[in-house]
Amino acid sequence: MIRLRDTGLDWRIVEDQVIVLDSTASEYLGVNQTGAVLWCEIATGATRESLVGLLEAEGGDPAMAGRDVDAFLASLDELGLLERSP
Repeated sequence: MIRLRDTGLDWRIVEDQVIVLDSTASEYLGVNQTGAVLWCEIATGATRESLVGLLEAEGGDPAMAGRDVDAFLASLDELGLLERSP
């Protein structure tokens, strides 16, 4: 299960985008419309497969959806925003 980090994150949806303040790292992040769909799912807990399925349901190509999810998760991991549990 993939989730957003429990502490130090404040975020809001603004005009189909997500605006994030990471108070732990004192960083600001803007997430585009496609990323916002994934972000909201991750906020409640998701798997890679469910995220790929979500993009596919939005009309995305299955191969591209997998690459996009992997890139998005890698970016969030790099920023230290994710927690993973079995």
